[in-house]
Order: sequence, then structure tokens, then C-alpha cells
Amino acid sequence: MHGHDLGLGAAENYLAFAQETRGRSPAYESLAVSVAADGVVRGFLGSLPPGKRQPNLLFAAARYLLGGVPDLGGLRDLASRGRDELAAVMLARRTQTNEPARCATLLPALAQLPRPLALIEAGASAGLTLLFDRYSYDYAGHKITGADPAAPVLRCEPRGPVPLPDRIPEITWRAGLDLSPLNVADDDDVRWLSCLVWPGEGDREQRLAAAVATARRDPPDVRRGDILTGLPGLAAQAPPDATLVIYHTAVLAYLTPADRERFAAQVRALPAVWLSNEGPGIVPGQPIPPYRGTPFVLARDGRTILALTDSHGTWLDWHPSPQPGQGQARGSLPGTTPIAPLCARWPLPVSDPQARPIGGYGTVSERFPWTPQRYAGCPLWW
Repeated sequence: MHGHDLGLGAAENYLAFAQETRGRSPAYESLAVSVAADGVVRGFLGSLPPGKRQPNLLFAAARYLLGGVPDLGGLRDLASRGRDELAAVMLARRTQTNEPARCATLLPALAQLPRPLALIEAGASAGLTLLFDRYSYDYAGHKITGADPAAPVLRCEPRGPVPLPDRIPEITWRAGLDLSPLNVADDDDVRWLSCLVWPGEGDREQRLAAAVATARRDPPDVRRGDILTGLPGLAAQAPPDATLVIYHTAVLAYLTPADRERFAAQVRALPAVWLSNEGPGIVPGQPIPPYRGTPFVLARDGRTILALTDSHGTWLDWHPSPQPGQGQARGSLPGTTPIAPLCARWPLPVSDPQARPIGGYGTVSERFPWTPQRYAGCPLWW
């Protein structure tokens, strides 16, 4: 996830976040570029633990305190005269974006599994992405009706051979696990959720409000616990006659690489289907597909890539399975799109990474230090 790479400095992370928000949130793009060049705000960030310096946490905390989207002046004032109050919010809160539209990118994968389903979401926040069957869906005219007529309609652009279901699979049990669950019945927690929404990005705020209202009518079960240790006990409570699915979106980026390995080993040892929806290179052992922009990778059991998805659920680009006898490119795994033929489409030169500026925000090596291990043969896709 851009803006949260512990191996990069604050300036590099904020420039990466600016690129991610380009075309989606002009206010945050501009603010992130300004922070990258501002010594006062970067000095404040340097006083926080590395895991608490990410852009969306800082911007959400400032909105929480100021009651609106800050400009650089307001942010500098908070980082100097209000630094204790700002630090307290950032240390107490987490980036727990609970975008309900992510359900639209996961639903086709869920619909392919034997029914009924039992769901566990790791890093569930307020549980809004546990409510698949409450929402309705519109995939460019392919409509699916959910159980709650007052729930929002989640619109998602399907790309490629997406196996769109005709109905939502039956869900007989569901639970979430989170270090600090947010309560949909708590107005302050809901205010924090709204502060995490990027300003200017379509109807996300209205969709969040409608999803919260849906959840309040029948609150989801989100347990307090560590996803590194609590999944086996929770999985044991799932009904044995259902297909257990453990899934997560934009969660593993906040773990260290060693903890990601621990998480992957734990999930693979459970009698469950594992669906991950994370940034490229985040899930241990997962091949890195060719991509442009800042997508997430939807994969099954940590290895089989199903699709690239928009981080906020607006589109879903399904990957066709290789045909029998097609063979696999070196570095790819069965069930994934071969990497080698597509790598030639948009590669950046690796012999001289300093030579290629990215969008006016810096060079390849400044933002993404080149290592063969990191990019596994596909240098960088833009």
C-alpha cells in the first residue's frame, strides 16, 4: 500500500501517496506533495513510531480535530502548536478504512465456492465488509439484489471474463477480528470512519453513511483480537457444514514482512479458503502480476491470482486462467496469468533507474529502490 512502506522515508511515502490519489482526490494529492517538502510536518512525523506516519492516518487525524479537510497551513499549525493533541489521536487510532464497495470486488470469488458460506474477515474494522448479502450490486447493468432494500447499491465496473453471479451466495455465519474494532453504534467511531474517506472521491461518503445505517439495523459480530493469534480459535466456532472463508483487504501492508509470513502460515494451516485482496508484493509467496497504477491483487490461498481490483471497489479486472497446454512462464504459478509475455509491455529500464522520473514526483530509485527480490523480474509497472 502506497504511503506505508517502512523501508522508505516520510517524503518518499507521501509522494507515493500523492501518486495514488492523483485523479481521485485532488485535495489529498496536493497536500501529500506539500507535506513531502515541508520540514515542520515531516519533523512531527519523525517523532512518531514508523508505523504511525502514514498519510491517511495523519490526514484523517487532522480532519477529526479540525472538523474538515486541512490545508498545509492548518496541518503545520497542528503539527507545531497542537502536536500533542494530534499525536494522541494518531497513536490511539488506526487506518481502518472500511469501504463497503470492496464487497463488489470479492463477491464473484465468493460465489464460486461451495455453499453455504461461513465468513471470517481479518482486520474487519467496523464490519461493513462482512455484509455481502445485505447490499445490492450493479456490475455495469448486471444487477444483483441484496436482502436489505434500504442498503446501498454497490457499483463496480467488470473488466475481463468476470464470473458474475446471478445471486448472492448463502451466508450462514460471519465474524470479524480486529485489534481495535470500531462500533457502528458509536457516533465517534463512525466519525473516525468518515474522516478516513478521501475528499472529492465520488459518492464514497454517502455510501459509507448508507452502509453504517445498514449495519446498525443488524450489527455485525466483530471480535477484539490479534489476527496473528486469534484466527484458529475463531475458525473453530464456524459451522462445520459451511465452507469457511478467511479474507482480508488492505490489512497485511500494516504488518512487518515477518508477521506477514506468520499470518500466511497460520491461514494455510486452517481448513478454510483464503481470499486476499492486497497490494502487489504484500502476500508472502504470491507472484507479482504485471500491473499499471495502484491496484490490489485478489488471490485465492495466497497463490492463485484471480483478479486485479481497485482499492476502493470501483472496478474488477478478472484474470483468465491459462488454457490447457499453454504452459507457465518462469516465476508464475499454476492458476495465475503468465508474467513473462506481459512484462515486455510497460517495463522501466533497470540498468539506470535514476533516468526515469515518475509524474514529477521523483525517480524510480527514490520512490522504489530496485532490488530483484522486491520486484521478482517485473521491474515496475506504471
